[in-house]
Amino acid sequence: MNDVLTWLGHYWWLAFPLMGIAGGIGKSWERASKRRHERRLETLRLKGEIKAAQLAARGIAPQQTRKQVRDAAAEERASTVQLLERLFSEHDEITARWLDYELDVAKLIAFPAMSDGRQPLTAAFLRAKKIADTLRPASADAKLSEGEIAEYVDAVGDYAVAFDIAERDARRLRDANFSEMERKRLDRARHLLTVALDDAATQAERNLAYKRVREELDGLILLSDEAVEVLEQKVAGQLGSGSTAGAPAAAAASIGAPAAADVAGADASGAPTTDASASGTATGAPTTDASASGTATAAPTTDAPASGTRRPAPSPEPSPEPERMPLPREER
Repeated sequence: MNDVLTWLGHYWWLAFPLMGIAGGIGKSWERASKRRHERRLETLRLKGEIKAAQLAARGIAPQQTRKQVRDAAAEERASTVQLLERLFSEHDEITARWLDYELDVAKLIAFPAMSDGRQPLTAAFLRAKKIADTLRPASADAKLSEGEIAEYVDAVGDYAVAFDIAERDARRLRDANFSEMERKRLDRARHLLTVALDDAATQAERNLAYKRVREELDGLILLSDEAVEVLEQKVAGQLGSGSTAGAPAAAAASIGAPAAADVAGADASGAPTTDASASGTATGAPTTDASASGTATAAPTTDAPASGTRRPAPSPEPSPEPERMPLPREER
């Protein structure tokens, strides 16, 4: 025991290096334990992923994974539907702006380049329209790939740009591509179209103006069947709104105008009378009453001058046409 104490008394300073060595060994053990723990966690994670992949391959996905997949698919589908709806709205808006030129004859006369496929910008617009219409899906709920959606987005963008450029060029050109005689024909067609759509004009005037418009535009502007149908509907609408109820009366008035004038003249003039100078007797002129069928029968009546008795009137003879009475000079 004394030897041990003597050795420790001489070599006590060895405690400090030994403590450093022990500390290093402890730290190394701690780091190794930490690495073992991390490797164990990584192994467990990989095993979980492998098990989840195996279950997914078998079609038995975990509940949490299945819900996440459904949520992601629903969000992607909703964003796709919103994108397609915006594209449909823009597509329909451009088509409606084009139809304003295509179906309105007044705009076709003012800007004929919008319907002239020989114009390069108009031809480019028509090509872009055809491509956009071809790539348009049937509905916003249609299942499309990312490539198909990208193609439709580009097609709608080209369609919008081509229409804007063609519209600006048509408004710039107007009727500059026509000769002087053709411009005069376009001016006449424009004025006649105003008459054809005027509800203050008569039926005959509107019909004549419509025919003249077609004649003036023949060879200058090709009207589509849809544009002609819309124009005819507008003219018919003017007739229906302004004179649907009054057309029979107007036709009857135009046909029976002389008869109405005669009746009015007869009412204003009255029956001619003859006054007796001495006896004070009055002789009544024959009067005519119009029946419902338009025929008139003369029934002359004679009043007795003194006795006050009335003699029976003779039976009238039927006549095919009533005789017109001459109007007094002062009434003419």
